[in-house]
Amino acid sequence: MLQPKKMKFRKTFKGRIKGDAKGGSALNFGAYGLKALEPERVTARQIEAARRAIQRHLRRQGRLWIRVFPDVPVSKKPAEVRQGKGKGSVEYWAARVKPGRILFELDGVPGPLAAEAFSRAAMKLPVKTKVVARLGDTSHLGGEA
Repeated sequence: MLQPKKMKFRKTFKGRIKGDAKGGSALNFGAYGLKALEPERVTARQIEAARRAIQRHLRRQGRLWIRVFPDVPVSKKPAEVRQGKGKGSVEYWAARVKPGRILFELDGVPGPLAAEAFSRAAMKLPVKTKVVARLGDTSHLGGEA
C-alpha cells in the first residue's frame, strides 16, 4: 500500500477539504480518466482496492496511472480509552481529494472497456466520480460512474 517514506511531522490536524482542485484536474498521461466530483479523504486501502479492480478488469493490458498519493496521517485512539494522554497513534494514510481531481488515468484500451473498469473502481471509492476522456466527448463512455 502507498504511504510516505518519511514525514517532517508525524501527526497532522484533521482540517477541512474546501474548494475545487487547484491542480491535477486535467488528463496529463492517459486518454481516459476517473474524476472526483466531491471532497473526501480517500485512504490508501481504497486507492489500492480501486487499482486492483481496474487491473483485474483490464486483464493487465493498457497503462494505468494513479494520480493521488496518501500523504495525510490519520490517527485514532483505541476503543474504551479515556480522553487526554495525547493524540492517538497513526491508523492509516489518506489523500485529501477535492472536486475536479483526476484519481486514475488509463491509456491503451478502448473507451467502453476503460469506462467499465472505472465504474468498478468507483464502487471501491467513497467519492462520486465521473469518467472523462481526452477527446472531451464522453457520450460513448456511459456518463457518471
